[in-house]
Amino acid sequence: MAMIKPFKALRPRSDLADQIAALPYDVMNSSEAQEMVKGNNYSFLRIDRGEINFPDLPDPHEPKVYAKAREILDDMVAKGHFVQDKTDCLYIYRQIMDGRAQTGLVACTSIDDYNNNIIKKHEFTRPDKEQDRIDHIKALHAQTGPIFQTYRDNAQIVRVINEWIDDHKPVYEFEAHNVEHICWVVDCPKTIQTLVELFGDVHYLYIADGHHRSAAAFHVGMEMRKQNPDPTAEFNHFLSVIFPASDLKIWPYNRLVVDLNGNSEEDFLKQVKESFVVEKAPVSPFEPEQRHVYGMYLSDTWYKLTPKQGVVDTKDIIKDLDVAVLQDHLLQPILNIQDPRRDERIEFVGGIRGVQELERRVKADMKVAFSMYPTSIEEILEVADSNQVMPPKSTWFEPKLLSGLFIHKLT
Repeated sequence: MAMIKPFKALRPRSDLADQIAALPYDVMNSSEAQEMVKGNNYSFLRIDRGEINFPDLPDPHEPKVYAKAREILDDMVAKGHFVQDKTDCLYIYRQIMDGRAQTGLVACTSIDDYNNNIIKKHEFTRPDKEQDRIDHIKALHAQTGPIFQTYRDNAQIVRVINEWIDDHKPVYEFEAHNVEHICWVVDCPKTIQTLVELFGDVHYLYIADGHHRSAAAFHVGMEMRKQNPDPTAEFNHFLSVIFPASDLKIWPYNRLVVDLNGNSEEDFLKQVKESFVVEKAPVSPFEPEQRHVYGMYLSDTWYKLTPKQGVVDTKDIIKDLDVAVLQDHLLQPILNIQDPRRDERIEFVGGIRGVQELERRVKADMKVAFSMYPTSIEEILEVADSNQVMPPKSTWFEPKLLSGLFIHKLT
């Protein structure tokens, strides 16, 4: 059963929340982050991506990068830009985008639940990315990026959260990146205990986004535990925002490839036709509206690809995924993309940018693009429940959780 824990959040002063809160560190590169902070000295990106404080730094992972992030955080705390709650609380974080709301509970979850697979995963992690967040947590002695988690719907939990929202005023309410962000502090011991007990009846939590942050928090916690075995210590837990599964929307994660692996366009299309029915797309640009249908943009033309009979293995939960079918029957055998996690010839574009971005990139610096049908939340839960992992870049959640609204200090 899942364990959640209230905590004393370090969080922005109410009048600064909209200036401090920032998109997650991993949805942009350094140059984009530098552009985003221009004119805003409060931006949390100066802490989450410390390298932007050192223009033209060759190695963004130098120790001084993380030391600078700690220095900035300490300075903001000293100036009263952040304040820490004096009692353990839970928090509610609601996001509204295009009229659709998702409402999560901000709490700490257990590194033991992570280790024992009560908190389930669906992605592999990369050691270099883990190490970056490990160094960040150690330098700040705090977790700054919330882990985006979900759970199978529980009507009682939703009811308690909605009752609190109905009876209390939010502490933050602002719009950023075309999303409305609203937060409440749950400081009633009885309500906190009720939510803790209700989550105690939830069998599993699932990481939707934030596998590297979760792994980093686990490693730091286990390392600190060797020196202090106190099970109540803060480092035994990590910062999470937990949403009911039905609240979430997954966008497609589209693909771009820089070349045709030495094939002419004619030869490439001929090989694609061995496994797919290839026809001119009914509309341009083309976005698939059902599983096992793909859009392909090549030389100013959109094609509709449908796997031929027998290509899709519907009995295998992984091989049946749209991203796996494309990888196993086109990207790998025809375009020689053996490892999409590391191959520099392939790029991935979140569906929030639209298929027009695929057209733009193919005209600018890519050769072929593929538009995908989004993975479903149920597919994620099924893969995680089977203790398997999805192919790389299978999911894109939107809206993103902003960083800087809630910080979990380890002491």
